[in-house]
Amino acid sequence: MAKKEKVKRDIGKTYVGKKELWMFSLGGLGQGMIYAMMSSYISDYYVNVLQLPLMFVLMLMLLARVWDAINDPLMGIIVDRHQTKWGKYKPYILFAAPFIAVLTVLMYISPNIKNDPKQVKLMVFCAAVYVLWGMIYTMADVPFWSFPNAITPNNEERSHVVSFSKIWNSVGSALPEVIFFVLPFVLPAIVGTSDGLEYTKITYRVLSVTVVVLGTVLYVNSYFHIKERAVPPPTKKVEGEPSTLKRVFTCKPLLLIIAMGILSSGRYMVQAAAIHVARYAFYIGPDLTGMSQAEITEAVNKSVGTVKTIFQLCAVVGMFGATLLMPKLMQKFDYKKLLISTCLAGFVASIFTTLIAWFTNNLYICIPFILIQCIPLGVINTLSIAMIYDCLDYMELKTGHRDNALGSACQGLINKFGSAFSTCGIIVMYMFIGFKPEDMLSNEVIRPATDLLRTQNFAMFSLVSLVPGLSMLLCSIPMFFYKLSGDRKKKMQEELAAQREARGFTVNE
Repeated sequence: MAKKEKVKRDIGKTYVGKKELWMFSLGGLGQGMIYAMMSSYISDYYVNVLQLPLMFVLMLMLLARVWDAINDPLMGIIVDRHQTKWGKYKPYILFAAPFIAVLTVLMYISPNIKNDPKQVKLMVFCAAVYVLWGMIYTMADVPFWSFPNAITPNNEERSHVVSFSKIWNSVGSALPEVIFFVLPFVLPAIVGTSDGLEYTKITYRVLSVTVVVLGTVLYVNSYFHIKERAVPPPTKKVEGEPSTLKRVFTCKPLLLIIAMGILSSGRYMVQAAAIHVARYAFYIGPDLTGMSQAEITEAVNKSVGTVKTIFQLCAVVGMFGATLLMPKLMQKFDYKKLLISTCLAGFVASIFTTLIAWFTNNLYICIPFILIQCIPLGVINTLSIAMIYDCLDYMELKTGHRDNALGSACQGLINKFGSAFSTCGIIVMYMFIGFKPEDMLSNEVIRPATDLLRTQNFAMFSLVSLVPGLSMLLCSIPMFFYKLSGDRKKKMQEELAAQREARGFTVNE
């Protein structure tokens, strides 16, 4: 009886102070800024600004994800198996951050390579930078999101750390959108022009540098304020014991979370495809008849900014609002039920969004339903990593091993797959409707969305309406088979606490 009471006390004990929680969360904010700089803008930059061949961009994204399927778990295994004198997870933050900063800026440099009429050299440059960015980002991302496991052994406190840090990570992912919106009001006065591709290139350079400086400072600062308290002692390899990867592939709850994450990849379209929809699905502005090319360019740029802002606000309000409520919701409701209900609501909203756009061609009427569509973004981002941590608890209980970094690698792979799916989906849509960006955007002319067929407008809009909706419907299916919830999860936590006590698991205060 005394042992049982001690286990309950250990389960309820808290370890993380307010300052540490805030510093970790602000580190997540900085990381969110940098990741959003890549995931939300790279497709527009490659396709519309650099105007690289669509097939090249498609193959680059696909092959990079194949490599990530190897690289991310490999990084997780490396982190789990090694301990340095500076800590298990912390050193990677300092080591990887400078390289990520440089590579993120290089993504948007677009060097003017001479004697390259078919853009071969430019494609090699872009491919090298993109693949290297993904590899180095994994070196920082996997250890960073392993920290909630190491900061505290308390499951409820860990959930609070995850939900609170994800709030600020979501804020970070929205900040590049804010900067992108502000730049057209200040940048033309500085550079002396707002016309053509060269101005767009300058915009991306300024945006990337601003985001990288702010994001890197916040991310690196977390290193000095977070503590590794609950790092499991290394376990010796026993002959005949399953390997790390085999433990993952035989853990049904974790495989269901990974399947859910992959099937939910379409939710990223709302953010990633927003700039494409703004360019080619809607024109909001005065009649262009009789206008000069300069006046048309100005009107189209304003329309693109307006439409992009509408999607920015919908994503921020929907996603951030949901993330803001998650700490309370996670305390009162079962993770599984939360995820299923919000995803199904997002799917229904997407159907209304699609029908309204087809029958009315009015973006403003769609806004309430786009907002509802964006709610699952915050819910899935927060719950998926919290549920992965629960799966790690389950694996530790069943095998005696805790592979924190490998669990984080699974989350990183899900996020990267989602980003790649969004970019690939956009490219496939361009190819499907026979669309050529160079016909719409060049140094000489910028054409409005009204120059496209209405079916082409609607096809582009479906990237942020129907595609995310179907993705949310599909991702809810694996959750019906997920069992680590309710009383079963509570019992698992009590058994794990007792097992840890029996093993002599200690926590550094």
